Amino acid sequence: MAKSPNAFRTISEASDEVGAPQHVLRFWETKFVFLTPLKRAGGRRFYRPQDIVVLKAVKRLLHEEGLTIKGVQRLHKEQGLKRLAHYGDPEGTVTFEPEGAAPAGDSAPVASAPSTIRLRQVLAELEGARARLEAVLSRSA
Repeated sequence: MAKSPNAFRTISEASDEVGAPQHVLRFWETKFVFLTPLKRAGGRRFYRPQDIVVLKAVKRLLHEEGLTIKGVQRLHKEQGLKRLAHYGDPEGTVTFEPEGAAPAGDSAPVASAPSTIRLRQVLAELEGARARLEAVLSRSA
């Protein structure tokens, strides 16, 4: 039985629909702060229709348009999520919640997107600082 177009997708289903392996979807989450599937107990990911569109956009930008990860990050920063999503849904058939808003009918406690995004940015900065510190320490040893 096929799922409704508005139904949430598991990472396996999202992977099949986007045409990218599951480990790639998880990797993209670490590189793009705007990729935030819902996570339930045990860390299971559930992708909204909007998430699928954004994943398709990222895949197209990286694999077909030739952008780098930094290029996609810059595009998001300069033009926003709706413009970026256009690459995954050119007809604009999927509507987007305002950035940072939880989807309608989602009553599960989920960290607000702005705080999650900021935490991911801080984590990325810390990981970069750690890598630089390890490089300096390895040279002095």
